[in-house]
Amino acid sequence: MAKSSNPELELARHLIERTGVNLFLTGKAGTGKTTFLRDLRQSSQKRIVVLAPTGIAAINAGGMTIHSFFQLDFAPFFPGAKLSAEKRRYDRFNKAKRRVIGSMDLLVIDEISMVRADLLDAVDDVLRRHRDPTRPFGGVQLLLIGDLQQLPPVVKEDEWEMLGQYYRSPYFFDSNALAQTQYVTVELKKVYRQNEGRFLDLLNHIRSNTATPEVIAELNTRFRPDFTPPPGERYIRLTTHNFRADAINRECMSRLKSSPMTFKAEVEGIFPDTSFPAPETLVLKRGAQVMFVKNDPTGEKAYYNGMLGEVTALDEDTVTVRGADTGLDITVGAVDWDNVKYEIDPATRQISEEICGTFRQIPLRPAWAITIHKSQGLTFDRAIIDAADAFAHGQAYVALSRCRTLEGLVLDAPLRHSSLICDPTVGAFIKSQQTKVPDESEVARLDRIYHINLLSELFGFQRTHTLLESLRRTVDEAFSTLFPNVCAEYARTSEEFRSNAVEVAGRFAAQFSRMVMDPTVDPAANDALKERIRAGAAYFITPLRNLLELLSLTPKEHDSAIVTTRLKDRMGALSELLYLQIGLLRHFRTADFSVSDYLRRKAEIFLEAEGMRKNGTTRKKTESTSAPSGISNPEVYKALAAWRKEKADEEGVAAYRIMPNKTLIAIAVELPDSPLSLKKIKGVGPFLFKHYGHEILEVIGGATRL
Repeated sequence: MAKSSNPELELARHLIERTGVNLFLTGKAGTGKTTFLRDLRQSSQKRIVVLAPTGIAAINAGGMTIHSFFQLDFAPFFPGAKLSAEKRRYDRFNKAKRRVIGSMDLLVIDEISMVRADLLDAVDDVLRRHRDPTRPFGGVQLLLIGDLQQLPPVVKEDEWEMLGQYYRSPYFFDSNALAQTQYVTVELKKVYRQNEGRFLDLLNHIRSNTATPEVIAELNTRFRPDFTPPPGERYIRLTTHNFRADAINRECMSRLKSSPMTFKAEVEGIFPDTSFPAPETLVLKRGAQVMFVKNDPTGEKAYYNGMLGEVTALDEDTVTVRGADTGLDITVGAVDWDNVKYEIDPATRQISEEICGTFRQIPLRPAWAITIHKSQGLTFDRAIIDAADAFAHGQAYVALSRCRTLEGLVLDAPLRHSSLICDPTVGAFIKSQQTKVPDESEVARLDRIYHINLLSELFGFQRTHTLLESLRRTVDEAFSTLFPNVCAEYARTSEEFRSNAVEVAGRFAAQFSRMVMDPTVDPAANDALKERIRAGAAYFITPLRNLLELLSLTPKEHDSAIVTTRLKDRMGALSELLYLQIGLLRHFRTADFSVSDYLRRKAEIFLEAEGMRKNGTTRKKTESTSAPSGISNPEVYKALAAWRKEKADEEGVAAYRIMPNKTLIAIAVELPDSPLSLKKIKGVGPFLFKHYGHEILEVIGGATRL
């Protein structure tokens, strides 16, 4: 790794970009965790999904909530419990969501300190069911960002009575799934928010639960009873409870003699009210102390999230605020916050956010006071803090660390040692993580393991075989009588694929793993390894193409709409995977394998597949009318199937309502050449004969003349 002025940031970036290890990225308030995430999203070659536990945190991180993305309800998750009918309803992802889940490389969860262990296990459960069931989190790399000394997860007493049977604590690090993974910890140490050495020392004692009476006494020198801010200096009050903040804001607003003006938010599309990032109904007066709740979206940096000011003018559409620090007037109108969902972006070839809802409001809130909870992630030059009645782990530390300087901090009440609540479970975990920071040799080992993991993905065919077996069972159930030859072909091909692909790939994996882990040779420069990969890619294309051939022989329609849907879903899942695997193998049949090239080519293939799904392909049209194995007159069958599909589309009914599959097969076998011979075929009833008999005979005649 290259040397850097911030070695922890450099190490974190290397672990995410060059390895597949799960990373817990932590650090004191103000150490640049949010900046790291923003930079990563802009430049990483991995396909990233960013989530957070709450709506506000998700909006701030530019992502979605965990519950929304994975369609989880808010009930506790109990490991091993079977899904209820209601939970199964929540779990029904559409194809677009399944593609995003199946193709992402990196799952980022911001504000991880607020994520409960059972929620992380629920995420693991979904990812296993929709990706690789044998690997924690379905094989997705995790980046967990947060500070455990800040606000903890919320768990009700009655819920913990049940969850306590499964978990040692509600914190994310006691997730059963996470315990099954290898993960490392990197702590960012350079603080950008505060630059006063003594203040940093005091905060570190609070954060690490080592505050002595002398430390508390020094902080209490900032206690100012009945403090009134000097004219022109804007302070914000941080309180422990919502009712206190609301009461202070109402009282301060009522003292202003100016006329109020009300601004109603506009909501378009899907945007849950629990995620509103600003007041839905904003009441302001000239002279009101306000706080900006969003960074300036114009890029001019006129204001930022957490900036304080005073309202100097209002009209129907805008508010003018005089910045508390700059003294400059800023006129601001309504701005947008986006609620996003993830899909594959054709332009960037990456997983991207599609806006599904917009919240539009003046980016301000009354800010004589806010709760400590709402202050997490913000920074202030001056704050009046009421943390004497802190009731939760990390609450006092979050409040105190919002300030840039000790001089800008005023205590509304003296701190007591009892206010400095630190959960010993967190302390024990943090201590255990000191041994989980990888050194250079460990990072080099992780690089090689990631190389192996990507090769195992390239040459991994167990999931392909699982999908094939699932489809084979469906074909057997649906067509064992009608198409015994097709069913027999499935059984033969499945066994051949297991023997010629799955088992061979297992032996091949042992071979390339030994070569990659050879400490004397860099995998990227190992010519023998490159040649083996090219040879392996050439070999495995053939058994995969055989599966495509099998799909082309498979009947696409059944008289039961349910069976037809099941067939299409399972054939679609297998064909999409085959498209990806064959595309990658074709590329590395001639190209040298590298981590960056693999990720790039995989993204390109996903893009190509997305374009085919949107525009349609000749292959798809050909497959929809191809004849199953065992039909003695395949051209007649294909012509009749195409006619039936066209007729069904015209009349807006299922294909079997035009003509059942059994009847179609019987006609293709018997080849009737007159109305009388057609009428004698079993399944050709009076309605079918009267409405479609003439057309059927024309189709047969045309097909037999070809």
